Amino acid sequence: MSAPHASVCVFCGSRFGADPAFETDARAVGALLADRNWQLVYGAGDVGLMGAVAQAAQEAGGRTFGVIPTHLLDLEVGKRDLTSFVVTENMHERKKVMFMNSDAVVVLPGGAGSLDEFFEVLTWRQLGLHDKPVILLNTAGYWDPLTGLMRHVIEQGFADASLLDYVSVAADVASLARTLDAALSSRSVTKE
Repeated sequence: MSAPHASVCVFCGSRFGADPAFETDARAVGALLADRNWQLVYGAGDVGLMGAVAQAAQEAGGRTFGVIPTHLLDLEVGKRDLTSFVVTENMHERKKVMFMNSDAVVVLPGGAGSLDEFFEVLTWRQLGLHDKPVILLNTAGYWDPLTGLMRHVIEQGFADASLLDYVSVAADVASLARTLDAALSSRSVTKE
């Protein structure tokens, strides 16, 4: 297994959600990352979409870097057969380790935890703390209400229109692949 060309952080649900397309796309994302020789960085769970994306990446021969806090080892069924498996003391440390070991962030469908992760990296981007690509995979229009909320925040004067420039929305995995290809090639990312 050669060293990855880049690392992509994937935030997503620890459940499968109501639409089977969520799992299908999660598996496709895992396979995509492995196919491009990009390392998957994710929450180290073996349940829901988290488990699906990691299993698909592994099945395709990809590298996987999982980060999980101690208190979620049992609940999220910590997936210990990853290329790298890191246990943190808390959620804040988990997010920091995931983000610091990534060149881009992709957000698949998920719940409150995925929203928390998304808004944290979006806020950091808005504040100029990073310039990593942040991409929402909008499977079956899942993130339409979120992008609507962001437009509402702008319309109500709580953010500049540039807020929308910090996030790309990919309608499907093929679009996500094109967006990541362009973003990561323009960053000249190469890991040793």
